[in-house]
Parts: sequence; C-alpha cells; structure tokens
Amino acid sequence: MLIEHAGIDPLSLRGSLTGVFAGIYGLDYGPRMHEGEARTAGYGLTGTLPAVVSGRVAYALGLEGPAVSVDTACSASLVSLHLACQALRHGECSLALAGGATVMASPGIFVDFARQRGLSPDGRCRAYGADANGTGFSDGVGVVVL
Repeated sequence: MLIEHAGIDPLSLRGSLTGVFAGIYGLDYGPRMHEGEARTAGYGLTGTLPAVVSGRVAYALGLEGPAVSVDTACSASLVSLHLACQALRHGECSLALAGGATVMASPGIFVDFARQRGLSPDGRCRAYGADANGTGFSDGVGVVVL
C-alpha cells in the first residue's frame, strides 16, 4: 500500500534497483526455533529472525537493489533512513523503501526497565522535557519511499 500511495505501480518495480532498508528491533517475537510446532517447522528462522526482514520484502516485491536490515535499538529506523539516503546518493539504488518496525511480543523489556525504574509511571515519554520521568514503549512500524 505504501508504494501505491506514492503513485507507483508495485509491479513496475520488479527487477528494478529499488533498495529496502529496514530498521528492525527484535524482541522475542514467536517461539525460539527449537520450541516451534511441527506445522511451523522450517519457518522459525526466516519467520522470527529480524535480520531477514529486508530480504523478505525485496524478494516478495522482486526488487534487486540493496536489502539491508539494521538493528541499532532505538535508532534503527533513523539509521536505515540515513543508509537509504546514502545509497541513493551513491547510485546504489534508484528508489528506496526505508523505515522501521518493532514488535514487543513479550513482557521482558517492560519488566527489565521497571526493575531499573526506567519506565514512566504514566506511560508517557517526554524527551528533553523538564517533567521527563522515564520512557514509554510501543509496537510500531513506519516506512517511507525515497
């Protein structure tokens, strides 16, 4: 849908030098590979490993530009955008999809930050504000066409 919103026919990108730059932060999404059910056997690695996200998107759309997955924690989507801009400037791709996604499927990060007293009591994040009192987390995804 992102590509259509940019006024581009997705089929026209098949075989093009379009790059995919995914800022991804994996937090216990899905079972560990050795804990999977028989019906999902063989899909654990590519279904839950954040590193393969960019390649899966590129493969599904038939894109032949760079496919880069980046995990720099909280800055992953910004770093992926930066890398996409560099690739466009250097002629490594003619179009780029850049963004990020986070799925917080288990309570681990919340528990750990709570133990550190790093969570905002009201769930609001006030970066750089005088009344900042911790962080607030959320699942999310955002992608842009460059």
